Amino acid sequence: MNNPQDFWNQRFAESNHAYGEVPNAFVQAQVGRLPAGGCVLLPGDGQGRNSVWLARQGFDVTCVDWSEAGLASALELAARYAVQIEPVCADLTTWLWPETEFDAVVAVHLHLPPNARQQVHHAMLRALKPGGVLLLEAFDVEQIHYSSGGPNRLDMLYSAEMLSEDFVDAEIALLERAQVVLDEGLYHQGVAEVVRMVAVRSVT
Repeated sequence: MNNPQDFWNQRFAESNHAYGEVPNAFVQAQVGRLPAGGCVLLPGDGQGRNSVWLARQGFDVTCVDWSEAGLASALELAARYAVQIEPVCADLTTWLWPETEFDAVVAVHLHLPPNARQQVHHAMLRALKPGGVLLLEAFDVEQIHYSSGGPNRLDMLYSAEMLSEDFVDAEIALLERAQVVLDEGLYHQGVAEVVRMVAVRSVT
């Protein structure tokens, strides 16, 4: 399947949630850093497990993904928990990103090729209000040695050094590599190497 968008539509059209319905552990652990009741943008949240959980915590959530099937699943999950999320079907590389609009951006396992990664990361930072918080977890370059999830292309895996360069204009509150044990649906299972970041958009 040559078209990545078709790949994700097919994966998210499967009967079960591909990455489960439970939110990412790092998001759960760091949610206290987000302003209560704030507006949160989740780019590439697929079937909405993190979006719906944040809506359940009282946040105003916008979920952006280019998979119509993923967003349909996200809306079904939101309805099941009687919460609302704002779905946006868009390619993150061509979407007209809002600027200075969100209190937080939460990006979980959003992996982009090198020619798009920095562009989208810069747009994520610009979407934040001054003082806004960005939470990010992605697979580290060392994940290439594991079969527990993520891209099988080294150029689509991230490193702490890469993120520090992409977010050089932000205040980095946390940047670390960690080994975790994933239990997130069918496609994230087992020991994995991830990189995690908490960044704040400068108020000046």
